Amino acid sequence: MRQQFAQSPGDGLSEVLSACELQRAVECFAGPYRDRLYAPLTTLSLFMGQALSADGACQDAVARHLSERSALGAHQCSLNTGPYCRARQRLSLDLIVYLQRQVSLRVEQRQPQAWRWQGRSVKLLDGTTVSMPDTLANQQAYPQSREQKPGLGFPLARLVALISLGSGAVLDWAMGPCKGKGTGEHALFRQLFDSLQPGDVVVADRFHCTYWNLAMLSARAVDLVSRQHARRLHDFRQGKRLGRADHIVQWQRPSRPAWMDAQTYALIPHQLKVRETRVGSWMLVSTMLDPAQAPSAELDRLYRSRWNIEVDLRSIKAVMGMDILRCKSPDMVNKEVAIHLLAYTLARAVMAQAANLAQITARCLSFKRSVQILDAYHQQLRHAGVTRTGLMIACVLGAIAQLRLIWRPGRIEPRAIKRRPKPHDLLLVPREVARAKLAAKRQRLLKVVP
Repeated sequence: MRQQFAQSPGDGLSEVLSACELQRAVECFAGPYRDRLYAPLTTLSLFMGQALSADGACQDAVARHLSERSALGAHQCSLNTGPYCRARQRLSLDLIVYLQRQVSLRVEQRQPQAWRWQGRSVKLLDGTTVSMPDTLANQQAYPQSREQKPGLGFPLARLVALISLGSGAVLDWAMGPCKGKGTGEHALFRQLFDSLQPGDVVVADRFHCTYWNLAMLSARAVDLVSRQHARRLHDFRQGKRLGRADHIVQWQRPSRPAWMDAQTYALIPHQLKVRETRVGSWMLVSTMLDPAQAPSAELDRLYRSRWNIEVDLRSIKAVMGMDILRCKSPDMVNKEVAIHLLAYTLARAVMAQAANLAQITARCLSFKRSVQILDAYHQQLRHAGVTRTGLMIACVLGAIAQLRLIWRPGRIEPRAIKRRPKPHDLLLVPREVARAKLAAKRQRLLKVVP
């Protein structure tokens, strides 16, 4: 499984998940198990292959497993997907989440200093949504949008992620329904606070520019950079002037919100020093108050890098197919999201290794084309002999290092599509009602035709 993602024994980024650690994680989270056709590691590997595959179907995973066993001379297995699906149900969610966070932690800790911002780790924050099959269990756990009529919508889940600016790896994530108490992006972001370390810099959009986020992050010695919230006013004639359109002001603590208990509210300071900086048409807010350490031009460059997380989430949803999930139960939906993020993080680890060897930044490489290289070498990497493993991994890393993105600063594209969809009617009633209408119409036609 480690060879599948071009991991070789060594230090640095060449081995973010050791064989011993992988085996200990299986023993810890999978518990005792029988050595059957779909053992935990085999199931995990096939599940990640589904996430990286363009097909993404269980039948494709079973067919790959059959081809692997045939190549190794083992007895052939059935093409029935039932045993594999039951093995996925037995697979521990904690195992997947643990491996994903361990891989991302190793990549973040071992990244070169050139990938950091002034020697500090920068973590991008944003949220997105994913949909899933319209089953009763999914609807109860992840209700559909209020704007959709009953029977016509799909269950929706909200996902908030912290992604490394240097490597692109998903450092931590939280998921919940799109409606209900404690299900917003702010609530999910607070679940990720323990993943932040003193000295980190969080870059987020203006939605997260709140007094509570700034105060709680400052208490953890974590800085935040974001745009000013649209409803907050600013006046550069007040506060301590640092330069042109650059000053430090005191924000006053608002009233206690409904989600915060009185004990936590008492720990929040009554006032908070915040830096407001205008760069071009943007009003930036930051807790980095020293203009010598963080000039306004550097803050602008840092905030512009926030767009990377938009591209990362698009890669996870569009390139890896996580936009529309396949599983029909909430438990399997959680595993499907976790396995996609694990496969994505392992792919990013390979890209980081290739970039480090080529002495370039990992953000210079194309994620989609890197996944295509990994998919092309999938079978050969998994079954390469001892003598050829090092050569195969070198070929993969060398190929990925050549897949550099074209630098297009200031690129502007309309958020519109040119290709027209097929002129099908929209389903405006539940599918059962539509079927009943078609059946009734067919019966009337049969009575009319002699």
